[in-house]
Amino acid sequence: MYDNIEHDKAGIAMEKQKVKTIQSVSRAIEILRCFDNNEELGVTEISKILGLHKSTAFGLISTLESYQLLEKNGDTGKYRLGIELFRLGTKVNSSLRSVAIPYLETLLNKYEETVNLVVRDYNFVTYLEKIESPHSMRICTRVGQRLPLYSTAVGKVILASLSDEEIEEVIEASEIKKYTQNTICNKRELFEYIHRVRKNGYAEDFEELEEGLTCVAAPIINHTGKAIAAISVSGPTSRMNDEFRQRIIETLIEATKEISKKLGYFNI
Repeated sequence: MYDNIEHDKAGIAMEKQKVKTIQSVSRAIEILRCFDNNEELGVTEISKILGLHKSTAFGLISTLESYQLLEKNGDTGKYRLGIELFRLGTKVNSSLRSVAIPYLETLLNKYEETVNLVVRDYNFVTYLEKIESPHSMRICTRVGQRLPLYSTAVGKVILASLSDEEIEEVIEASEIKKYTQNTICNKRELFEYIHRVRKNGYAEDFEELEEGLTCVAAPIINHTGKAIAAISVSGPTSRMNDEFRQRIIETLIEATKEISKKLGYFNI
């Protein structure tokens, strides 16, 4: 079954094929997404990234600026994401945030390692909340960042809640990138690992995203049995030994089950 999946799907493009899009709106969204990995960009830079004529890019950027979705830096002449996006973003998943944050804080206080809350975003996870460890080492993820489902513990635990067919579709649609030597890049091995995650009820990431970083994650499940979000605890491999991870996993699973109950997703 796995070997017969089509190989011509790619990322969000698979989702876009399901609906007829309006070109100008699509281009405006693509402009906003240019800032995923760039704090500021000029008109010329954006036009080159998206392959747009400079005048077309300028018109779209000016419109986004008028609605405060972008703002111009008067010193550099470049653009950055605007305050209106932040305002709207605070409205997203507000119930999930309000219920989950006390649990994130409890996990941080108990284990003193970085805690993350993510939601599924097509074939990706988006980081909604992150509370940093009081220790000096910092983790590479940040609030608002998107990463492929396959590359993190939170992503794998979300994938594990899907049907086999859905898992295969996501894997085939993903452009597998080798972040470290430990990243699982073989699609069949990844599929088999996700099956183990499903059986265990949690996922672990041993330096797959970042060297020296180990992570454990558990899912927040809705009434259909699908994971719509996940929480992870991440720390240096030197501190995340077997005994410590098992203690975290027990608390993490209990926390995510309680969050699911409070959100009314399902009865455990």
